[in-house]
Amino acid sequence: MACPFAMPPDLRAAIVQDAQSGRVLMLAWMDDEALRLTRETGEAHFWSRSRQRLWRKGETSGNTLSVEELRDDCDGDALLLRVRPNGPACHTGSVSCFAPWLWRRVAERAAERPAESYVTSVLDGGVAAAARKVGEEAVETVTAALAESDERLVEEVADLWFHTYVLLASRGLDPASVEDELARRAR
Repeated sequence: MACPFAMPPDLRAAIVQDAQSGRVLMLAWMDDEALRLTRETGEAHFWSRSRQRLWRKGETSGNTLSVEELRDDCDGDALLLRVRPNGPACHTGSVSCFAPWLWRRVAERAAERPAESYVTSVLDGGVAAAARKVGEEAVETVTAALAESDERLVEEVADLWFHTYVLLASRGLDPASVEDELARRAR
């Protein structure tokens, strides 16, 4: 069966890492031309398998990647780009393409605002509505922890985590900021 994506023979995996935090932001593909353009301009260029063409990261979104360091792996079939991102790396609006799936979904809904989405309905109520939902779910989590089954506790924690993501989205924040704060505290 033929591959649905025709790839240049010189295509290499490119792991993109935030130079400051160390967080892996995305995986993309580079051919020799993308590599040359990246080195010449200092901005990340990749080969798009879906569009079958070269592209500069951020050419439509403005979320570019300034390359601070570019390294080959030991056998030359993969690259590491250490970058300074100018905005989210993921098309969903998340800092990283490797963010939790639930956050990617909330971020997508926050950006697209589909009318039938529960996330949209909460966000339309503003930060206060999102904060009230977190408070409500926090109380329900405590109640479940003290007087209900493990199954109910898990259900309520799931609701609390979900609504916390919606609250972060209502303020334009990414959970990566919370992770960064926890890492800072651990040091």
